[in-house]
Amino acid sequence: MNERSLDRTRKELSEFLTSHRRKLTPVDVGLPATGRRRTPGLRREEVAALAGVGLSWYTWFEQGRDIQVSEKFLLSVAYALRLDDAECHHLFLLAHRRPPPPEARQHLSVTAGIQQLLDDLPRPAYVQSLRWDAIAWNQAADDLFDFSGRDPQYRNLLHLVFADADMRRRMPAWIDDAPALLAQFRYDVAAAPDDPIMLELVDELRSLSPGFRHEWDEPTSGAIAQRGIHALRHTNGNLLTFQHETLTVDEHRHLRMVVYFAT
Repeated sequence: MNERSLDRTRKELSEFLTSHRRKLTPVDVGLPATGRRRTPGLRREEVAALAGVGLSWYTWFEQGRDIQVSEKFLLSVAYALRLDDAECHHLFLLAHRRPPPPEARQHLSVTAGIQQLLDDLPRPAYVQSLRWDAIAWNQAADDLFDFSGRDPQYRNLLHLVFADADMRRRMPAWIDDAPALLAQFRYDVAAAPDDPIMLELVDELRSLSPGFRHEWDEPTSGAIAQRGIHALRHTNGNLLTFQHETLTVDEHRHLRMVVYFAT
């Protein structure tokens, strides 16, 4: 593509992002109304916060600067701007990236009935995606993992176990739990071996965590696959041990509920 074409595309990208940002109000995205604004729509810093990306990086991206962005970045921006499938597809094309499959662009959620089931359970429980992102949970699980206090991109069980120093300190049996969790994740990767979302998570964790990288490259022999953590120190300091059960919530979207039973 020649420089003139690149310049035109960057201008179109900038106009596309600015237009969609100005269509939204704080109320549209769950932010408190802050009174009259000089310009319509969301501010850049609000979009960056909703997407979980750096303000400078988002600003440069919206300005059409020549920067490289990942598929995860584009999907996060698309979600923050409430783009539909066609608009998300167009965003990827403007950014000169191959559009992901439709299922990757869908913001995963659970039905009101499943959320009610979670809330009615007297024990920790959450629903996770194939990528191990926690997309719904009850208060007992939030007390253990602080999902609601984390940015959406960090509500990932593998990220917590392998890249969160505080969580690792709270796992007295990390040396046993971590390989067992990763053994289960390998089965999930095998179910979608070419999924860019899964592969990007593996690449991210390999770069963030020497423990993940070592275990991924040289798996612990004999590790029994598991979806939950067996021993975890509560935020109040109490040491808890658990057994787990896994229920299928949505087979087609690979959503599973993990329920923790204290032992």
